[in-house]
Amino acid sequence: MTVMISLPVLIPLIAAGLMLLTPSRLAQRIINTIATFAHLCVGAWLLWYVMEHGIQAVQMGNWPAPFGISFVADTLSASMVLITGFMGFLVGLFALSDIDKEHEHFGFYPLYQILIMGVTGAFLTGDLFNMFVWFEVMLMASFVLLALGGRRAQLEGSVKYLVLNFLSSGLFLTAIGILYAEVGTLNIAAIGRLVAESERSLSIMTVAMLLLVSFGLKAAVFPLFSWLPASYHTPPVTVSAIFAGLLTKVGVYALIRVFTVIFTADVAFTHGLILVISILTMITGVLGAAAHFEIRRILSFHIVSQIGYMTLGLGLFTAPALAAATFYILHHIIVKTNLFLISGTIRHIKGSEELKKIGGLYKMYPWLALLFLIPAMSLGGVPPLSGFFAKFTLVREAMGIGAYISVGVALLVGVLTLYSMTKIWAEAFWKPDPDEEREKEVKRIPVMMWVPIAVMAAATLCIGFYPEWLLTIANRAGEELMDPSRYIQAVLEPRQ
Repeated sequence: MTVMISLPVLIPLIAAGLMLLTPSRLAQRIINTIATFAHLCVGAWLLWYVMEHGIQAVQMGNWPAPFGISFVADTLSASMVLITGFMGFLVGLFALSDIDKEHEHFGFYPLYQILIMGVTGAFLTGDLFNMFVWFEVMLMASFVLLALGGRRAQLEGSVKYLVLNFLSSGLFLTAIGILYAEVGTLNIAAIGRLVAESERSLSIMTVAMLLLVSFGLKAAVFPLFSWLPASYHTPPVTVSAIFAGLLTKVGVYALIRVFTVIFTADVAFTHGLILVISILTMITGVLGAAAHFEIRRILSFHIVSQIGYMTLGLGLFTAPALAAATFYILHHIIVKTNLFLISGTIRHIKGSEELKKIGGLYKMYPWLALLFLIPAMSLGGVPPLSGFFAKFTLVREAMGIGAYISVGVALLVGVLTLYSMTKIWAEAFWKPDPDEEREKEVKRIPVMMWVPIAVMAAATLCIGFYPEWLLTIANRAGEELMDPSRYIQAVLEPRQ
C-alpha cells in the first residue's frame, strides 16, 4: 500500500527527472503524456480502494505516526488526486498544440510535472510541515511557469504572485513554529487529538487565524485575491488553465483539512468568520468579472467568486454542506479549466481575447460555441448541468440551517455569473467580427486543442445527467470530514 499511495507523487518526479536528462522535445512530449495518463490511472485506483476499504494511511520508512512522514488518502484527498490526474492529462494534451518551441526549450514539461507533483503531495500529506514543503515545490514550479517567456505582463503578474505567496509561506511557517512549540508534533491527526484534549485555546486560536490568512491567500479569498486576476491572464493558456483548475483548490483543501480535523473547538467564531469571508469572496469576485471585457480576466475573477461557494460549505460546517463543497470543488475544476482552454482556442483563432475586438465565432465554429455553452451555463448553475447540482446542494443545506443571507448571496452571484457568461457569448460568438476580412478566414483548430475541450464538456454533461456517482463520493467525503476521529484513527491507530 505504501508504494501505491506514493505513486501519484513518484510518477511526476520520475517523469521530470527523465525529461531533464532528455533534450529531445519529442521525447519530453511523449514522457509527459505517458506520465499524466499513468497519474490518472493510479488516482482512479486509489479512489476506488479508499471507497472500498476506508481511509488509508502509510508511514514512510516504517516510522510510526506521529514521528515519521505520513501520507493519508481519505475520500476527499483521493478524489483530489484523481481530478489532478484527469486535468493534468487533458491539459497536457492541449499543451501539445499550445506550447511553443521556446517554452519547451526552457523546460515547460519538467516544470509541469513538478507542479503536478507538488499539488498531489499537498493533497496526500498527513503533516503540516510537509504540506509547507509541497506548497513550496508547487510555488517554485508555478512561479517559473508563470514567468516563462519573459514578457513584461508576465513578469509583472509573476512578481505580484510571488510576493503574496511568499507572505503566505511566511505566515504558514510562523504558525507551524507556534503549533510545534505548543503540542510537540506537526502530524495533523496527532494535533487534532491533542488539541481536542487540551485547553490551550489562545495560542491555538492564534495558529488558526494565521493558517486562515495563509491558506486564504493561496485560495484567493476576500480580501486576499488581488494577485490572481493580476497574473492568471498573462502566461500561455495551458499554464493559466492548470493554475485555474488546481492551484487555488490546494488552498481550499488545506482550509477544509485543518478546520475539520484541528480547529473545531470554537466553531461559532472560526467557521462563522469563514462564512462571512465566503460571502464577501463571492460578491467581490463576480462584480470584478462583470466589470471586465477580456475573457481570461473575466474567468479569473470568476475563480474568486466560485472559491466563495467552496468555502461556504466549510463555513456552514455540516456533513451535507461539506459534501456539497466537495462536489463543487470537483465540478469547478473541470468547468473552469475547460473555459480557460476555450479562451486559448479563441485566441488561436482570432488572435485576441478582448471582447470588443472579436466576434462571429458562432457562425464560423458552431461546435466551439456549443462546447463553450456547456461549461459556461454549468458555471452559472443552469440545470441539468453539473453546476446546478453543486449550487443546489449548497443552497439547500444553507436553507436547512437558516443561513438565509448565504442563500440570497449564492443565488444573486449565480445570476451575475450568468450575466458574465452571456456577455462573452454575445460579444465573442454572436455579434459579427469587427474585422470583416478576418471573419471570412476560417482557421483550422488543432486536434489536440479541441479533444480536451470536448472531453471536459462531456464530463460536465455526465455529472449533470448522472450526478449520483459523484454525489456518493461527495457524501462519503462529507461524512468523513465531520467525523475526524476516522482520519485520526487511520493515522495513529492503523489496522494490522
